[in-house]
Amino acid sequence: MDMNCLYLNSAIVYFKIHTQVVLCFEVIMAIKKLTVFVVFSWIVCTTGYEFFSSTEKVAQLFDEEKDLLQSFSLYINAEEKYVKKLKSVLLALQQYTNSDPENPEKTLRDPVAAYKLLRRVRTEWLTIVEYTQQSLYKKYQKLLAFADIPELEDVDGAASELIRLQEFYKLYPHNITKETSLDADQAYRMGLVAYEEDKFQHAFLWFLYSLDRLTESSTTTEKKLLHYLSSSAYHFGSLPVAIYFGQRLLNLDPTNDEVKVELSLYKHLRFQKTSNPDIFTLNTKSNNSYEALCRGEIDERTSKRQSALSCRYSTGGGNPRLMYAPVKEEVEWDEPRIIRYHDIISDREIEILKNISRPHLSRSEIRYLGVSKRRTSQSVFLEDNTVLARISQNIADITALSMESAESLHVQNYGIGGRFVPHYDTWDDENGRIATFLIYMSDVEIGGATVFPKVGVALKPKKGSAVFWYNLQKNGRVDLDTQHAGCPVLVGNKWVANKWIHEFGQEFRRPCSLSDSE
Repeated sequence: MDMNCLYLNSAIVYFKIHTQVVLCFEVIMAIKKLTVFVVFSWIVCTTGYEFFSSTEKVAQLFDEEKDLLQSFSLYINAEEKYVKKLKSVLLALQQYTNSDPENPEKTLRDPVAAYKLLRRVRTEWLTIVEYTQQSLYKKYQKLLAFADIPELEDVDGAASELIRLQEFYKLYPHNITKETSLDADQAYRMGLVAYEEDKFQHAFLWFLYSLDRLTESSTTTEKKLLHYLSSSAYHFGSLPVAIYFGQRLLNLDPTNDEVKVELSLYKHLRFQKTSNPDIFTLNTKSNNSYEALCRGEIDERTSKRQSALSCRYSTGGGNPRLMYAPVKEEVEWDEPRIIRYHDIISDREIEILKNISRPHLSRSEIRYLGVSKRRTSQSVFLEDNTVLARISQNIADITALSMESAESLHVQNYGIGGRFVPHYDTWDDENGRIATFLIYMSDVEIGGATVFPKVGVALKPKKGSAVFWYNLQKNGRVDLDTQHAGCPVLVGNKWVANKWIHEFGQEFRRPCSLSDSE
């Protein structure tokens, strides 16, 4: 018995000392890593929780997910070592308990033996309680609570933007998932979002896509999909398709009275309805010039007119700063005059602007409307610094306009399907935005063009270039032909920077006209 006590006490002492050292090290490492992760997440949190309206914010989730996995791995390693030490003590206790006499009452007649039992249960087991409470579980859960994990609204917001991309570019589910496929459950959720937005044709196509990808591991059931397929077809007006999928659902569940009633209704309505729209085929025709321009459907007359426009090296009207380094000027359209300037900002300056902007990006708003689906981006007005001063001076040299009443540089990063519907940059204000200088800070693979629906012009983003136009005519009235829009980004990451220049200070640089036509 003495040897067993000695073995047990040695194990306990070893456990106390060694476990303290090991656990302290593991806890410090895990907590240190988790703290770094939490600080990172907290920084992200301070800028707002919305992700889908900025591809830059979505990109941050890659690093955050990596930190989550690494911290989770550290936590598991620490817990495994901790449990290993607990098992060694358990083994010692079990060996000691197995050596107890068959007649405990007889043994405990010895007061010393009774004392030793009391002390062991008191000291050793309290130690066990103390160390079992040192698990990292609560610490890890507490720290994990700070992680900036997207809300369901963010996920559904991204789904809504994907569906809007489908509408704009006339895409089927298999088109938009060509690079990255969705499983049945993910596609089902896409269908639900479309269904809730009354976009029944896209909902139907997503439910059909989900049905084709059902597996044994899918949580989505065939019954659910058949129900929504039938309902989507009914709401779209394709009654034969609604009846077909309703009948399939009834075959699966012959006792479903609700389906029987719906089928009876569909069959009754079928005889009264003459039209039967094709729910399987998207309508590729559109009378909306904004959407047509975004899809690259430019009128031949517009193309011919653009081909007659010119390029040249410009000195900004004889500006001394540009005499030895003229800028490349390309006339994109003549009336209203839209000019593109090439290579007016370096890659280094672009990266500086992005790095300054990233921590402060927040959802872009529309005047009088606030946050709206009409504008999907995040943006920030930057405070003046050396780089911004240089860019502002360059704009002043190129445009020959004063920057005294101009707004701070406004940097935008567009989100999933990021767009800005047709709008004007100026309002009927006393000191309106006389001109816009739009800098492209990235190329965009597909989509993301700046279009002018009234005149049929589409300008593709080109990194390092900028486009410039006057929002006001010389008589001070808004030029209605300057209505423009940002097309949805289909593939790529769109960064732009706006410099809005106001009327005040331009009296001698762009003199007013009394003519109604100017």
